[in-house]
Amino acid sequence: MASPTQAARMAAVSRNVKLMMSKNPQESRRRVIQLYKAWWREVPHAIQQYYLDITIKQGRDKVREMFMKNAHIRDTRTVDLLVIKGKIDLDETIQVWKQRPHIMNYFDKDPNNMMDSDFLTKFYEGKQ
Repeated sequence: MASPTQAARMAAVSRNVKLMMSKNPQESRRRVIQLYKAWWREVPHAIQQYYLDITIKQGRDKVREMFMKNAHIRDTRTVDLLVIKGKIDLDETIQVWKQRPHIMNYFDKDPNNMMDSDFLTKFYEGKQ
């Protein structure tokens, strides 16, 4: 069961980030900023709660990186979909439905290194 502080943080996120479809680009931009601020505020709590071996700055840099990865998207429906996914991810983090390895996967992923260790890639190359 969620502790009182988790419930309070969850209520604050629910109040700030609505899951409705945006009517115009300005509204979708506002929702993205609300979600970004909610993640920004949650980083210190997540680091403490999951006993992560990262600093708050590293956590916030990763949040910025994840948001900037989709900064080129302009379609309102796509932005709304990404906001909904981001809010669900935030809710799972606040409710501690994720485990430490799920969180650390964001920091350990190296796209260049993942293809080298992929089983099928090695299989197709005849290494296994």
